[in-house]
Amino acid sequence: MFITFEGPEGSGKSTQIKMLLERLKQEKIPYTKTFEPGGTPLGQEIRKLLLHRPEPMAERAELFLYAADRAEHVKTVIKPALERGEVVICDRYYHSTMAYQGYGRGISLELIRNIMDIAISDAEPERVFLIDVPVEEGFKRIKTSGRDKDRIESEALSFHQRLREGYLEMAQKEEERFLVLDGTRSPEEIHEKIWDEVKRCL
Repeated sequence: MFITFEGPEGSGKSTQIKMLLERLKQEKIPYTKTFEPGGTPLGQEIRKLLLHRPEPMAERAELFLYAADRAEHVKTVIKPALERGEVVICDRYYHSTMAYQGYGRGISLELIRNIMDIAISDAEPERVFLIDVPVEEGFKRIKTSGRDKDRIESEALSFHQRLREGYLEMAQKEEERFLVLDGTRSPEEIHEKIWDEVKRCL
């Protein structure tokens, strides 16, 4: 089973992934946890360029870097784990690219989807858990954490509003794949909804 977690910045994805991994471990269900960008050695180098490069980057250059990261990730991590019969949990996948580079940057969604189809081959997630929070709430959480913002997090608030709206629009279009969760609820409540859905799918 291939599961991805998506959401705006500060949505609480990391917390929910950690809680799900603990549950899978308790149930003795084999899994692989991974993330994008940077889930491979090559991806780590690409991640540095995408998130920590101080100079501006052309929008399509950014798009192709994400595609390169994903192509390597699918071939060397995701597909092998699925072939071993493991549950794959991925923190962000191609829906992030659709949201950030498509709805956020304004690149053609059709173009992005065509490029992503090449990058992922047939590695489609069975379930996408979208943890939705208002943009202002997400950034309040980031500020409270005390960590520095990366290059993407430092974009204007309007950029993050657009990508949040994009996520919700994609969830409407792919109702059979997405489960939208209210990220302002307690972590325990969100986790139980996720676990119920994972059990049902398994």
